Amino acid sequence: MTVNENNRAVVLVSGGLDSTTVLALAKSQGFSCYTLSFDYGQRAQAELVAARRCSEQLGAEEHKVIKLDLRTIGGSALTDDRIDVPEEQTSGIPVTYVPARNTVFLSIALGWAEVLGAQDIFIGVNAVDYSGYPDCRPDYIEAFEKMANLATKAGIEGHYLRINKPLINLTKAEIILQGTLAGVDYAETVSCYQATERGFACGRCDSCRLRISGFQEAGLPDPTRYIGTE
Repeated sequence: MTVNENNRAVVLVSGGLDSTTVLALAKSQGFSCYTLSFDYGQRAQAELVAARRCSEQLGAEEHKVIKLDLRTIGGSALTDDRIDVPEEQTSGIPVTYVPARNTVFLSIALGWAEVLGAQDIFIGVNAVDYSGYPDCRPDYIEAFEKMANLATKAGIEGHYLRINKPLINLTKAEIILQGTLAGVDYAETVSCYQATERGFACGRCDSCRLRISGFQEAGLPDPTRYIGTE
């Protein structure tokens, strides 16, 4: 891929398996990575600790945590304690979908990219092994990229902004295999929607099920710390 002059990229990191893999892949492509996480009132605060830890381990130039209170609007099992996180397979868009989350996150990443003079933003969205979220689809990312280049000083001045989605067409097993080759220590990541304060996973939520099956299909041991193994 073509990188920008200063080789900088903003990478959205949640502390989970996918975004940590994206960070490792961006680093392997020669980008100087500036990682961005959000404390938006999510249940699993342990993921923010994991995001900072993985950013440091993978050599990010700088890591920022932006505080947003999406609990004020709720509408998701991740931001409203009155809605239970489902532990059985569901159809349609699940209650763990957070309204407008990726749009908000990408907009702030876009602002930081402009400040840094970076033309690349990386996000770990996936359209194969995903939970049915509408803001993880290729056409959504393509639409946001088009908007970004219409709405920014950088885009108007000809510094084209790219939204990189290297995992979009990969299975969870393929993501794990690529990340392993790129040096990701998955024991340090937290994917569970209801992880404990220490980062132990429930092993039952949708995110946990996808992660478990991913390691099984990849033929690799699952390093995840589960509740009951403390």
